[in-house]
Amino acid sequence: MEQNFWSRKIISRRSPVKKKCRCSIFGLILLAVMIAPSLQGTKLLFFYEKGCPQCAQIFDFLNRRIKPVYDIQITAYEIHDPENARLMMTLAQEFDAEEIIKKGTPAVFIGNKAFHGTSRLVQRQIEEAVRNALRNEMDTPLSRLLETPVKENVLKKVTLPVLIGAAAVDAVNPCAFAVLALFLGTILLASNRERKKVLGAGLAFAAACFISYFLMGVGLFTAIQAAGIQHFVYVVVSILAVLIGLWHIKDSVWKDKGPSIGVPKSWQPHVKRLISGVISVPGAFFIGLLVSLFLLPCTSGPYVVIIGMLSSTSTRMQALWLLALYNLIFIIPFIAITLAVSLGAATPARIEKWRQEKLQLVHFWAGIFLFLLGIILIIFLMIGKI
Repeated sequence: MEQNFWSRKIISRRSPVKKKCRCSIFGLILLAVMIAPSLQGTKLLFFYEKGCPQCAQIFDFLNRRIKPVYDIQITAYEIHDPENARLMMTLAQEFDAEEIIKKGTPAVFIGNKAFHGTSRLVQRQIEEAVRNALRNEMDTPLSRLLETPVKENVLKKVTLPVLIGAAAVDAVNPCAFAVLALFLGTILLASNRERKKVLGAGLAFAAACFISYFLMGVGLFTAIQAAGIQHFVYVVVSILAVLIGLWHIKDSVWKDKGPSIGVPKSWQPHVKRLISGVISVPGAFFIGLLVSLFLLPCTSGPYVVIIGMLSSTSTRMQALWLLALYNLIFIIPFIAITLAVSLGAATPARIEKWRQEKLQLVHFWAGIFLFLLGIILIIFLMIGKI
């Protein structure tokens, strides 16, 4: 019996792409048992994302042209389900479907063919592939998963460690420390050293920075995905990482020569004006949102590189929690400094003195990290691992 077209079918696959599973007879038998119900008969697999207009076009085409005419089972997978997203990327790698790997949905697999896009040419090719699959009684595309090892996505494996490293580098950003020290010092003076106000305002400031950077990251990621320029952005951020890394190294060695990474001097009076006189929690939150914009020239480098990597390796749902993790790591020093000042363990003046003493060292190691990251990404691109 034909399945409902929009049913979300989740295939239980215990690592079909892992070599260990392929190297053992028991693993092969277990994998075969798991996906056996999905290997019977000719099937068309359609991967879509809710709210995607291109996916809606392919859905309409399949419902209007394919389903009424051809005796073929059509199964849809919504990729917000992580298991479905992994299945799509596994099949895309198996079929060497570069467009699907780079752009995601809408993706169609039938017989030995994979398709991405909504043009009339693609629709004609899908229909021809359906006729060919039925004529030759071809197996479901899932059968390919038992036959050939799938190519490794090297970038995907390094994304999480690199994201944590980039977030840690960004978290000790000297610009953010300077603004926070100034802000907490202002609150201490204006509140007659009431440390509870320092605690509330500092945490509100950190929360505002988290929210603003998270939303900016989601917006940029969504724009890249919608435009379908993930590969282009990957190339750009690889070069950008090298250039920003060299810029940081320059600031660590020749800090007084040429422009420096940081809040432009022309913006600094505006930042101080925003901060002065704010002692309430709501005011601190609002100022945190505004100051985040002023910090962008100083803090956006590693963040943009990570967003570019996520656009090439992650679904939207995966990117959301990874961006949340990045920004949580980013604000940890904000929280630590706020707690230290509110508990009397440190003063804004001591924090600023420490920042000045460690400034060149922070620039040096941030530069080394970003430079090496950029070189590694470029190498991955050149050897075809991306």
